[in-house]
Amino acid sequence: MTGERRAMAPDDPGVTAGERAGPEQPLSRNRDYRLLWGSQAVSEFGFHATMIAFPLLVLALTGSGAASGLVMGTIAAAQMVAGLPAGVLADRYDRKAIMLVCEAAQTVSAVSLAVAVWTDTATVAHMVAVAAVFGACAALFEPAESASLPALVSDAQLPTAVAMNTARASMGQLSGTATGGFLFAAGRFVPFLADAVTHAVSFTALLFLRLPRRERPTGPAPHPGREVLDGLRWVWRERAIRVTVACAIVLNLFFSAFYIVVVVLAGTRGVPSGEVGVMAAMLGAGGLVGALVAPVWHRRLGPYRAIVAVFWALALLTPVAVLVHDGYLTGVLFALMALFPPTANTAIMTDQLLRTPDGLRGRLTSVLVLACGAAGAAGPALGGLLTEVLPGDGAILVCSAGITAAAVLTTAGPTLRGLPRDRPEEEPPEDS
Repeated sequence: MTGERRAMAPDDPGVTAGERAGPEQPLSRNRDYRLLWGSQAVSEFGFHATMIAFPLLVLALTGSGAASGLVMGTIAAAQMVAGLPAGVLADRYDRKAIMLVCEAAQTVSAVSLAVAVWTDTATVAHMVAVAAVFGACAALFEPAESASLPALVSDAQLPTAVAMNTARASMGQLSGTATGGFLFAAGRFVPFLADAVTHAVSFTALLFLRLPRRERPTGPAPHPGREVLDGLRWVWRERAIRVTVACAIVLNLFFSAFYIVVVVLAGTRGVPSGEVGVMAAMLGAGGLVGALVAPVWHRRLGPYRAIVAVFWALALLTPVAVLVHDGYLTGVLFALMALFPPTANTAIMTDQLLRTPDGLRGRLTSVLVLACGAAGAAGPALGGLLTEVLPGDGAILVCSAGITAAAVLTTAGPTLRGLPRDRPEEEPPEDS
């Protein structure tokens, strides 16, 4: 990328970088951030409602668990395949256009499936195709959105914006999954029609989004593979980014493994399924509250202390699961543990975005999302394996040991100790 001729090119003609939100403007009055956040709050509700309805629809039409797994697996596979190329597209092309195309594609796909279900013409092949569009669009949208955040908000407001995006995702997941089943009960096509409406609303809102001018490469585009490698080299070469990515991977791996271990042990101990559902719900609720308080904790602790404090809080709370066998008390423990990761994620993502040049932010996000997604997928597999090979609470103690080891390394590591320890500049209270 060095030596490449670059030119100023507007994401939205007529909007200059000086017109973006200044430090004196609270996020609550930032028109463009509100448009982006609100549009995705609506869109994520529809997406998660569909994620619940998809396996129900496949089972209702085919009675095949394998077909249901194929459709849901297609979503995850499409996200993985599109993950790294998505960052290249977000860095080279108009980010607003990418977001609009993603919303339009999901609207059309959801409408096509709703119509097919309504007319009794839906097939597994059709559902697989729609699932592939959903997964690819989710992978393409996130780098474009994350890379746009520093252009929409001030540096001091970026931690709050990152945390509010996390809270938005949690709200979308909680509300969408809670509603999707009821929508499906009202009619098999209803969740997909609702999803189409939410994406159409999001598309319309994004039409009015103004992104400041930014530098984009001009001239012949390098081979996409080369640009992917440029992004990977950047992540690997920048020690602070490499280490914080590793922190995020470890956090996702052991936390998801611990969750599966506790759920499996609860089942073997005869905990009623209703209490297991409460445990999962309280985990989501704790994550939502944690995302809302993350900006405050981040401001008070600074990046280094925020990351270290989260690892030690989880290291201390994880072994408590050995002593707690009641489903409701385990749910309380889950809620307490879920309070902390959003603060670490906010610290990590904010530091990475501020360290990374704008032309590489899309690829940075795609690498982080792909790495954390792989860790999140490997975690349940690790947790399931641990419950098979270790008796009783041994699997919990292994997860606890892994998190404790990570806490020691994050505390003593020279790279993280080089992150700012002082509290960042205070934002106006109304920003949060």
